[in-house]
Amino acid sequence: MARRKLSREGTLILDGEGFSKLLSGDEKVRAVVEAARRRGVETVVCSLTIIEAVHANTDKARLRWVLSGLRVLPVGEDEAKAASALLMSAGLHGHKYAIDAAVAEAALRQRRPVVMLTSDVDDMKKLCGDRIALSAV
Repeated sequence: MARRKLSREGTLILDGEGFSKLLSGDEKVRAVVEAARRRGVETVVCSLTIIEAVHANTDKARLRWVLSGLRVLPVGEDEAKAASALLMSAGLHGHKYAIDAAVAEAALRQRRPVVMLTSDVDDMKKLCGDRIALSAV
């Protein structure tokens, strides 16, 4: 994973893979999140990302603990409409991209600069353009 400098302001957002790796205790993702916290960068996750990442074997206590250190961004009607517009403008559609679009929309409305830890740099680039810094996990 490429190291990206995080400023004292801004936001770190985790997509499904970034959140899954944080849940599983991945050392690289944990180090990025800890560095962000030390610099005062807020770490956030879209509420739909939780649905995407949690499965039958998820340690529920660990899930609660990890979420206690993150701000969970809700997806309501306005956010869904904005995510849908992102999909259309990127020429994407369908359930394959729905959660990515919600995550991208959430990222675009956060305090800048925004860095996203993502496993899907290509699709997130289509959805976010150059407005969000993307870091592969």
